[in-house]
Amino acid sequence: MKPWKIIFLIFLVVASVMVIANEPPYLNNKGYIFGTYYNISYKHKEDVQNKIEECLRTVDKSLSPFNKQSVITAINNNTDITPDSLFTHVFLLAQDISSKTDGAFDITVAPLVNAWGFGFKEGYRVDSTTVDSLKQYIGYKNVTLKDGNIIKKHAQTMLDCSAIAKGYGCDRVAQLFNSLGIENYMIEIGGEVVAKGKNNKSMPWSIGINKPTEDKEGTNTQLQEILHISGKSLATSGNYRNFRYENGRKLSHTIDPKSGYPVEHNLLSATVIADNCATADAFATSFMVMGLERAIEVCKENNLEAYFIYSNEDGSIAVHETEGMKRYHK
Repeated sequence: MKPWKIIFLIFLVVASVMVIANEPPYLNNKGYIFGTYYNISYKHKEDVQNKIEECLRTVDKSLSPFNKQSVITAINNNTDITPDSLFTHVFLLAQDISSKTDGAFDITVAPLVNAWGFGFKEGYRVDSTTVDSLKQYIGYKNVTLKDGNIIKKHAQTMLDCSAIAKGYGCDRVAQLFNSLGIENYMIEIGGEVVAKGKNNKSMPWSIGINKPTEDKEGTNTQLQEILHISGKSLATSGNYRNFRYENGRKLSHTIDPKSGYPVEHNLLSATVIADNCATADAFATSFMVMGLERAIEVCKENNLEAYFIYSNEDGSIAVHETEGMKRYHK
């Protein structure tokens, strides 16, 4: 080999080593927010967990019904308050998805969720009289935004954004990362995910979908499927973790806003991929309300990709996925 080629080769090796040495590391932050855990990985020159926490506290202060000082708590208590821009954005998105799902997604379902013991207030014994008395306060059309303020038709109506807030929290952290110039990240809050760029192996981010086995403690690590995503958001809703038995009957935490009762159908889990996580979160919840057949139709109507796990009549587990979902298996 000629001397100049050797020198050039050495230069390339040295330059490559210097580039690798100057590459920022992949960092991982974990914590607790919205009554669940978050797990965030990102490639950056410095740890930004303080900024992440500040970002998530802003969402909590606006949307958490467990936070006595939040905007949504003030609205539920009929306190005179002008919602912040964050609450307004989520409210309008929720109303839009309610319209697209014919009310299957409905943030006014809170009184029923609370009554059944799955909400932010202590539950109580529910019978048909209780359900009928509460249903009059349920319905997304009973709440409007007028001149920047929330107007409720009934003072007893309460709002609960739990089925969209985790997804929106992911979106807010993603916005923070984008503003900081972070291009490779995976944000996961309570199972809702936003992923961009590549992981530390220079591959799209791998996101697992749990097998829908009864798992109230959240310890099940068996996976039904692994998806590979980048530049997309993913949310999963299921009835295999949050439930209880009453008089031998399994009660799901998913309450149908129209019937007033926990849903009873064969859909066990719905995973949705969308451009933003708040949208994926809300549609995944609505699919668990409406069941498999209608969920498939709504996917087509809204150009959504989804992965459904359901049970057959003999109790065996089956899967249905939209055609576009298949590209995320690779």
